[in-house]
Amino acid sequence: MYLPFKQRYIPIVATILICLLLYGVAAVTYPGFLSLQVLVNFIYDNSFIGIIALGMTFVILTGGIDLSVGSMVAFSGVLIATLTEGLHFHPAVAIALALAAGTIFGLLMGCIIHFYEAPPFIVTLGGMFLARGLAQIMSLESIPIYHPFFEKVNALGINLNEEVLLPALALIFLAVFAIAVYIAHLTRFGRNVYAIGGNLHSATLLGVPIGKTRLLVYAFSGFLSALGGAVYTFYTSAGYGLAGLGLELDAIAAVVIGGTLITGGVGYVAGTLIGVLILGIIQTFISFNGNLSSHWTRIVIGVLITAFILLQKLFSSINLKQKPAKSAKAQVNRSNSSLASHSSS
Repeated sequence: MYLPFKQRYIPIVATILICLLLYGVAAVTYPGFLSLQVLVNFIYDNSFIGIIALGMTFVILTGGIDLSVGSMVAFSGVLIATLTEGLHFHPAVAIALALAAGTIFGLLMGCIIHFYEAPPFIVTLGGMFLARGLAQIMSLESIPIYHPFFEKVNALGINLNEEVLLPALALIFLAVFAIAVYIAHLTRFGRNVYAIGGNLHSATLLGVPIGKTRLLVYAFSGFLSALGGAVYTFYTSAGYGLAGLGLELDAIAAVVIGGTLITGGVGYVAGTLIGVLILGIIQTFISFNGNLSSHWTRIVIGVLITAFILLQKLFSSINLKQKPAKSAKAQVNRSNSSLASHSSS
């Protein structure tokens, strides 16, 4: 099978093509999709999911998983609401404490995964139940937030034209995306992340700091999940112990649909952004169509995830078939060289 470009580009190219196809179908069906306001809504409505998915991208690139992110959204939201409304902290202080708690929580999970060689699935599953339980202990009911700081932040944004405002929450998501791209592709830490996910044994032999990188990855995921919870709190102006149910699955879906290999080592942060946009397009398209149930969103996302997993499996098998062929060819070349040198002698 002839491939005109490197195989690692195929998943993200497929993601881009699917995004364009879905957007094109939606635009033909509903011309309102072409408006700038709808595009802004894609980013704004999915800003908290996008922030969480960016952290999940780094985790999956190392070959791990983090199931605690949805529960951390609930925990950080309830913590911010409790500190702001119950203890009368300034929201900025409450948010800083929530971010610190999320970072420490992720770091502790990373320590258990690395030092005790525990499966990330089990460790983060325990973290998911722990964070959710802590959130519900603090409050079983939604805690409304009335502080004027929330109103001021929600009113901030950049005017793209006279009618369309890019809100502050969307700007936070885009800023985190830019930082994540820089970290993943332009820093040594990012190269270490790819090395660990690509081949752990080779990364160890090359002197990559496995433990340090893993701890930082899970701490980063914890920080971004807490930040996503803070953004969600601004989005709803409340903290709720049952918020973010299933959000970890949405984050994983965005990462996988974005072209990141679930086994790690291959993927792009930009692909996750496109994956989030695909989720937004599907949800908006179904909401535009009054005849379709919201459950169709899950069905379409499930089909896309299955298709991308099969695509990843396909090209992984092609890569494995090509490697023995290359090795055999190299062995033949070495044998011919040896025979030639023997004949000349």
